[in-house]
Amino acid sequence: MPKDYPRSRRIAEQIQRELSDIIRLELKDPRVGMITITDVEVTSDHEHAKVFFTRLGEASGNQSVVEALARAGGFIRSQLAKRMRLRMVPQIHFEYDESVERGVRLSKLIDEAVGGNHSTKS
Repeated sequence: MPKDYPRSRRIAEQIQRELSDIIRLELKDPRVGMITITDVEVTSDHEHAKVFFTRLGEASGNQSVVEALARAGGFIRSQLAKRMRLRMVPQIHFEYDESVERGVRLSKLIDEAVGGNHSTKS
């Protein structure tokens, strides 16, 4: 997020907090399950918000979660409108955040590499 848009950053942070509550407390779709909103990026014109999430479980089900969230987009947006004081609530676009998964894989590779070098010590 560019430093030139502090209002966009504040809006993104508030959207992240509100979406976490809405999804956890009010969204009843079982396909969504337990997800964590990791980041929100709002465009400078505040018309669109890209919402990144992670979830527990197999990566194979991530597309169905994105589809379920997109299907609930109208409900989620209306709930955001009730909670936030904005002239226009941004269009919400959900994306699976692969950075956490990549970090875990890298960490395992590092552990294996370090473990392989010290396998003679036991």
